[in-house]
Amino acid sequence: HTEKIQGTIKELAARFGMSDEFFCGFLDGINGSLIPPIDLEIVGAETEITLPIDFEKLYQEMVEYKADHLYSLPQWDLILTEQKRRELYKQQKKSKTIVKDGKIGRNDPCPCGSAKKYKKCCGA
Repeated sequence: HTEKIQGTIKELAARFGMSDEFFCGFLDGINGSLIPPIDLEIVGAETEITLPIDFEKLYQEMVEYKADHLYSLPQWDLILTEQKRRELYKQQKKSKTIVKDGKIGRNDPCPCGSAKKYKKCCGA
């Protein structure tokens, strides 16, 4: 995780034992956690790229997509502390929680600002 990963698409695909197309699919999967993201529409086999990965964002994306087989890998122990992973997990889950506002009562002031009761204004 501390090694700088750079090279052409073709070189990196060979390094990791993948076809060029499969490696581009892999890049598409982690592109949201790259700093900055790569414009995959313009890359080719000979395009030189660098992969600076934001590992916290990558972890959160794995949680978001319910890829527990990936975010529970033991290799994360070397990258993020258990406490940090728990914190990122909770943060990601909380970001998808919908909180409803309180219900407006019939005799409450109307939220439109008319100073009338809700039942006589917008609730009618």
